[in-house]
Amino acid sequence: MRKISIIGAGYVGMSLATLLAKQNNIMVFDISLERVKKINQRISTVKDSLIDKYLKDTSLNLSATTKPEEALLDSEIVIIATPTNYDETQKFFDTSSVETSIKTILDLNDDALIVIKSTIPVGFTKSMNDAFKTNRIIFSPEFLREGNALYDNLNPSRIIVGADGNLNQDFAKILSDASDIEDVPILNMGSTEAEAVKLFANSYLAMRVAYFNELDNYALSYNLNSKDIISGISHDSRIGNFYNNPSFGYGGYCLPKDTQQLLANFDGVPQNLISAIVESNITRKDFLTQYILSKKPNAVGIFGLAMKSGSDNFRSASIIDILLSLDKNNIEVVIFEPSIEENSWDGFINYKDLGAFKQKADLILANRMDKQLLEVADKVITRDLFNDN
Repeated sequence: MRKISIIGAGYVGMSLATLLAKQNNIMVFDISLERVKKINQRISTVKDSLIDKYLKDTSLNLSATTKPEEALLDSEIVIIATPTNYDETQKFFDTSSVETSIKTILDLNDDALIVIKSTIPVGFTKSMNDAFKTNRIIFSPEFLREGNALYDNLNPSRIIVGADGNLNQDFAKILSDASDIEDVPILNMGSTEAEAVKLFANSYLAMRVAYFNELDNYALSYNLNSKDIISGISHDSRIGNFYNNPSFGYGGYCLPKDTQQLLANFDGVPQNLISAIVESNITRKDFLTQYILSKKPNAVGIFGLAMKSGSDNFRSASIIDILLSLDKNNIEVVIFEPSIEENSWDGFINYKDLGAFKQKADLILANRMDKQLLEVADKVITRDLFNDN
């Protein structure tokens, strides 16, 4: 049984730890004592029902610590799954947590393979190997959905390992053996190509979201049935009847920052489409803000801050940008977000009683429709046409 250490206990780290702990000895290192305590008590650090089930029902070789020496000293493999937020000022990912992790690993362990799972700029892995004069650092991108991270790790569409020189087949096999899929496609390539795969894949998904949102803008502007139009074009097998449900815009951990990072990586390379994807998301939020203002509401209720159903992630959620825009236009805004224990969020009242929330709001914004809103459906503004995240 191998000792594999994972740095970071967010969606990527928590799902990988749960996935690999059936067949390996997994030690999670995180600076958050609260997260470490949760893992050691078999409580997930993220909202994911399958992770909850595995932690409860499956025998896992899993522990966590806040001490880097305890996690890293004798590990064969160390996976880095720390966050890399996009820095608006620098126009690049803030990779400081990854760089710090690499230095710590190299200081404590002379042999471990270092696998970066964090999303990073194109060319980063090679630059780290050069900077630290090593060849032990590889990149393996994740393709996970929030709320379904463990499911996606158990059922991977492909496993990609990006390494320069001697490609490491061993790590891909570890992931493949832990999955529920036989003969998972394994793609070996250079680290820079693997980094590009991650950013281009997420930007394509963002482009698809933006496309159907702009179609929906058109339909709303001319009082057309958006659902009929989308259904009509999506039955073309070349387009596909999936990932076509309009929203208030793409948000969350990945798509906003990954599209911006890819755009930054295009510096000096001719392009139109990548910048259009980023701008389209801004246009969508502005369009819907004006659409809501045209209804002349006195009070607008926000039903849930998360970017989609089944998620507890508010990061870059488009509904928050719309909320702030409405506030700037002197519209009273109230919130119903059960995952927030406080009675307010960022200065806005957070109702604990759904009935009182419904009564207070003239209009209710719901990025994704919920059966709890059916009795006040005439108040609800949602672009959830297919009841699908």
